[in-house]
Amino acid sequence: MQLSHNTSPFKKQKFLITLVCDHVTNAPNLGSLFRTADAFGVEKLVFCGANISLGRKMTKTSRATEKYVNYEMHSDISEVIKSLKTNGYHIVALEITTNSQSIQNHTFNKSQAIALIIGDENFGISEAVLQQADTVLHIDMYGQNSSMNVVQATTVALYEITKQLSL
Repeated sequence: MQLSHNTSPFKKQKFLITLVCDHVTNAPNLGSLFRTADAFGVEKLVFCGANISLGRKMTKTSRATEKYVNYEMHSDISEVIKSLKTNGYHIVALEITTNSQSIQNHTFNKSQAIALIIGDENFGISEAVLQQADTVLHIDMYGQNSSMNVVQATTVALYEITKQLSL
């Protein structure tokens, strides 16, 4: 028998994870990020940049999770990162670079809040933002393509992070 939201055995839990979006603007992706943030108990979503619309297309995909996930909108991601660092967050960028390490080989500190930065659908995380990160992690890829959709990558990363934080 399939379980509903109210009958599932999962414990509701919030993790000290803030998801920071560097110019993610596609409405279906924004809606899916709300659903992913809700599913993994993310404390807050922060959308940074211009032309970020939380309209009807986004809410259709979010399935009302925007009502339950705390979120903020900011134009300047650098200021957001500075504030998070001041508040003791470990800044983790999710991007494939020459210096990134595999997320599955990284150990997350259970006692430190995490800010996970994800990037623009077409261009990823800007070089300036990568320079502000404490750690740059990637997801190992085994196929022909060198990347995946920003929401898919975020989901994989949050799975690994929350798995480690739950142990």
